Amino acid sequence: MSTETIVHLLRHGEVHNPEGVLYGRRDGFHLSELGRRMAERVADEIGERDITHLVSSPLERAQETAAPLAAARDLTPVLDERVIESENAFEGKRFGRGENALRDPRNWVKLWNPLRPSWGEPYRDIVGRMMAAIGDARKQALGHEAVVVSHQLPIWTTRLAAERRSFLHDPRKRQCTLCSLTSFHYADDRLVALTYSEPAGDLIPVRDKHAPFSAGDAPAEVRPQGEAP
Repeated sequence: MSTETIVHLLRHGEVHNPEGVLYGRRDGFHLSELGRRMAERVADEIGERDITHLVSSPLERAQETAAPLAAARDLTPVLDERVIESENAFEGKRFGRGENALRDPRNWVKLWNPLRPSWGEPYRDIVGRMMAAIGDARKQALGHEAVVVSHQLPIWTTRLAAERRSFLHDPRKRQCTLCSLTSFHYADDRLVALTYSEPAGDLIPVRDKHAPFSAGDAPAEVRPQGEAP
């Protein structure tokens, strides 16, 4: 009989960012009041599950998202640089309050190759570090469940790779909303299914409802590993 293990990739909650800055890996960006409520909701929804290992990106917003679940499960989060936000050449630029760095012709030279991508950390590098972290989390939680708190692009890119899909995508259609769970189901060391759910879906603000299943009432989606969407 195979050993079943689940590794959940949890995206952090809403961040206080009134200036609309692409904060990337910058320090000093914390959860908003709504983001803290989202993190608490996740702990309420999954805190009774058999979660024995908790990992977090070292960025503040991820650690703050992990905190309620850590308290609920009496776990100490392990900080892992491998699940940090991706590098991005547009970090620090504004994309809110009527500003959009992509409209500036001086930035267009960074957009020449969307498959790499030319503006940031290569997708394959993101997947490599994320899958290594997921593999270690699976081993630590063998026969139980682990939660890895990370960021939208690393989570979504890793899912695309696991489902053998192209990295080329519309960022507005990533199925990875605030405090969502993208869960990797293993039989021994073999990935057998991916599931997606939104434990804090009813709290998702309207401006984050771009993904096809992110309207706050997304059904739990189950997809066998490798099956096309």
